[in-house]
Amino acid sequence: MAHYFFYQRSEYPKDCQDVQSQCSTSNSSGVYIIKPDGFEEPFEVFCNNDVGGGGWTVIQRRDSGAVNFDRSWSQYKDGFGFLSTEFWLGNEKLSYLTNQAHYELRVDIKLSNGASFYTTYRGFRITDEWGQYQVTHIGELESNATGTSTRTCPTNMIYGTCICQATCEDPTGQSGCNSDCLGSESCTCPAGFLMQGSDCISASECGCFVADANLVIPNGETSVNDDCTRHCSCNNNQLTCRDYRCSNDAVCDVRDGERKCYCNEGYRGNGETCPRDVFTDCQDVYDAGQRQDGVYTIMPTGWPNPPFNVHCKMENGGGWTVFQRRTDGSTSFYRNWDEYKDGFGDSRNLWLGNDKLHYLTNQRNYKLRLDITTSSGSAKYAEYPEFQIELESNNYRMNKLARRSSGNTGFYLYHNKGKQFSTHDRDNDECGNHNCAQQHRSGWWHIDNDCSYCYSYSYCYYFQYSSRCKSYCTYDNLNGVYDGGNGEMIFYDYYNNCSPQYVEMKIRPTS
Repeated sequence: MAHYFFYQRSEYPKDCQDVQSQCSTSNSSGVYIIKPDGFEEPFEVFCNNDVGGGGWTVIQRRDSGAVNFDRSWSQYKDGFGFLSTEFWLGNEKLSYLTNQAHYELRVDIKLSNGASFYTTYRGFRITDEWGQYQVTHIGELESNATGTSTRTCPTNMIYGTCICQATCEDPTGQSGCNSDCLGSESCTCPAGFLMQGSDCISASECGCFVADANLVIPNGETSVNDDCTRHCSCNNNQLTCRDYRCSNDAVCDVRDGERKCYCNEGYRGNGETCPRDVFTDCQDVYDAGQRQDGVYTIMPTGWPNPPFNVHCKMENGGGWTVFQRRTDGSTSFYRNWDEYKDGFGDSRNLWLGNDKLHYLTNQRNYKLRLDITTSSGSAKYAEYPEFQIELESNNYRMNKLARRSSGNTGFYLYHNKGKQFSTHDRDNDECGNHNCAQQHRSGWWHIDNDCSYCYSYSYCYYFQYSSRCKSYCTYDNLNGVYDGGNGEMIFYDYYNNCSPQYVEMKIRPTS
């Protein structure tokens, strides 16, 4: 426990040695009040009377890390911390103290292994603030130790435990650790100094010291500020710096200890330029010289998730990105909203996913193509020069669909333009009490065409929801049940084309 002593007198002692000499009861270590010559007000100090005959005015103590010593100029000037634990007395007080008499400096150090030692200097004095509190006098060094051998270090070095000795060429100590410094107690460079050969020099004396960032950089190139707008390179202790700007497809980050611009996923490059590492659609694949149908990896502009695989078709001009295919009944297309959103199926039967389709059709202008093989083996197709769907908050509305520009099927698909996508668990049609997605067993852009009217006849496009009433919600139902019963089949072009053997929908940029 610390002891606190106060003097009821008009004239205060000027240091701890004066405390010890003026009062016979002041032989124990503790907190006392002193007033150096010329200092305006008295202040408290901790006097150590347990070592070296006593009378030592303690100017600094560190024993637990409880007090942060990374402080500003004014804080070091005035002092900080707690006299009973860790503290810095203050440069202004220290200046008045050391200039009123001849003082010696003692440094006591205790290592984690219990070994302790001390060093004394026969003279010690610092200037005032005008002189930047510079050490103007330090006398001859004397050392002694308990539990370890006495060790005197060269100028600018201190004795302690070092983990890795950093050098001017390797300032972060990543690769140039001295073998005799790994976890050992030895002479090492203090903060702000680096090894150069066998000497410790100030970091500012290293060839690749960046003054405005106050750091030394290793060989190679690195960013020297937090936003990666300035890059400096070091080559054989020669420093060059330049302004730098990350690509719009990159982020400034620290990875493996190096701060620089890193290209986003799906892009490659040096951070300043980040060309796409994957294609945006099958047209990019075709333009890159690929002419074979197959599965390729793409990443549409703005797509927030990792790249994904698509089926590309290279006939009929090439570059077609397939988003729907039906070849047999092995895959059910009677799915919920989330399944249509994310996509499902395999190479024979698939729905790419409404989220992916939205990003695809909104990165540039696209055309739509339908390829259908009827149950009799007749091949039909249709192309529409404009196709786009909106985002999920608008229920993937078919925002754009121009009238058919060529082909021999799909004449009535344009009725679906402007309609929202519906599934059996997300009814977005306009059919009142009827759930078209449930009735037609499909996720689709269903319309509201006579959806509650009763007919006395039956065609394949009607869904039979009672014994006598028929209803249909769309002229085309390409996601209906494959080869199902009457009214539950895939159909297109009104009522005379039912249950095709093959259906494929795909898109390609118009320019």
